[in-house]
Amino acid sequence: MSTLDETSTQRPVRVGPTLTGLMLGLLVAMLSSSIISTSLPRIISDLGGTQATLTWTVTAALLTITVTTPIWGKLSDMVGRRALINAALTIFLVGSVVCGLATGPEMLIAGRAVQGVGAGGLLTLVQIVLADIISPRDRGKYMGLFGAVMAVGTIGGPLLGGFLTDALGWRWNFYSAIPVAVISLVVVSITLRVPRRNTRVHIDYAGALLISAGVSGLLIWVSQAGNWFPWLSVTSLVLGCGSVILLILAVIVEARAKEPIIPLSLFRNRGFVLTVLASLSVGVATYGTAVFVSQYLQLSRGASTTESGLIALPQLIAVTIASTVAGALISRTGKWKPWMIVGASSLAVGVTMLGMLTVSTPMPYLWVAMALVGIGIGCVMQNLVLMAEINVDPRQVGVASAGVAFFRSLGGTIGVTLLGAILSIRAQSVVQSNATELQTAGIDAGTVDLTKIADLQTLGQPLRGIVEEAYARGVADAFLYSAPLAIVTIIAIALLPARELSTRTRGQRIEDLETEVVETSAGMSGTVPTLDEGITEDSRA
Repeated sequence: MSTLDETSTQRPVRVGPTLTGLMLGLLVAMLSSSIISTSLPRIISDLGGTQATLTWTVTAALLTITVTTPIWGKLSDMVGRRALINAALTIFLVGSVVCGLATGPEMLIAGRAVQGVGAGGLLTLVQIVLADIISPRDRGKYMGLFGAVMAVGTIGGPLLGGFLTDALGWRWNFYSAIPVAVISLVVVSITLRVPRRNTRVHIDYAGALLISAGVSGLLIWVSQAGNWFPWLSVTSLVLGCGSVILLILAVIVEARAKEPIIPLSLFRNRGFVLTVLASLSVGVATYGTAVFVSQYLQLSRGASTTESGLIALPQLIAVTIASTVAGALISRTGKWKPWMIVGASSLAVGVTMLGMLTVSTPMPYLWVAMALVGIGIGCVMQNLVLMAEINVDPRQVGVASAGVAFFRSLGGTIGVTLLGAILSIRAQSVVQSNATELQTAGIDAGTVDLTKIADLQTLGQPLRGIVEEAYARGVADAFLYSAPLAIVTIIAIALLPARELSTRTRGQRIEDLETEVVETSAGMSGTVPTLDEGITEDSRA
């Protein structure tokens, strides 16, 4: 009969220190993407790079985070969690060192790609380990803390990056993560004890390769089309169609694989599918507010990078308070749906308000809109992972958690890219509609390239006023087009099965299932079968 090792059931997990280590790891993973946003122009200039270098510095990490997320999740269901977290932290450390020591654009891009692999593991595994050591009912309050950490990493990163660049130099955007990651590595190594299943590992190499190649091609296509090559071009056609074909092949391979990276059976689970749908809007809102509000403030209102970071503080504060309060209420009452619907509704209202921005919108209006978006993200984002976990077999918690993170990242990235294209088209149309006024000032509207305008102070009138109006309208349109996604989130959450939050951890739930199987089999045959899978402690694996 399958049993838990004595130490894994009797020795309690040191939750406090373990959670501290996990939160530090999550923090550096979130900061890795946001901290360099305000420093990129100086970094690329110092390294002698080009606009393509800047694009790939961002895209390289984004690609590796997205494509490795489901792989980390699947591996976590097959091998020890602690070993994987240590591996992710180590990979992240190596990438950070390479970036900090970069002597040229190629070395920087390579370091960012390595950083992304480690960050993808951290973003996935931290959520999964929470399911191992804390029951769903108790996890709400901890999800709030982790949601606050993610908010600080995403929204506070640009402000921290700008400060470090001005005070110590841009390389400290990377070096500053090293001591934090080392502390996380040490704490997790010492304190984390979670049971793992002894089972033969079957790695789906073909599925991993096809998913990685297909998703990478898709992200490159949507992010670079219109910049490096026209949307309607042979390159665009080959890249787009090729990516779709690879993903179709991936589905075929996954359907036949013994241990698929993303089990297709998950998509027959209504709760998981609804969770994925709901997470798309949250992904777009999280990425979109960081990208588009910053553009609005700097290119429509003349704010500096530091000022735009400070103006975003209401959203950061709202995420922190909402995630903490909602998590505590969910843990206390066991009721999750009302708080998530309130959060999704707040998100919808906030995004719609941002869709009404103009060049002269009062700042208090913007603060209220951003706070509403923050409340929505805080109430919904982390709890969607919890919803995925309680709706699947406990043995699939790892791949389900990774699946939600994967589709949130993929959908958010593609959504923001497409909304960015809408912003550009709308902004450029505003410039063209003012061609006569520009012509009077001796400026040909056809020569105004909005993608190359980084500082309003360098522009004279009437061009500056027209550019400010163009970006205000473009950003507003981008948010209006994303508002329907928030409605989808409300509907998806409302349709989620009203499952109760268990008070038992993942390991205990697996043990319950195995006991039930043994008792059922014994009752049918009169004998007690021997399960070929046992559970041992990570530290003894």
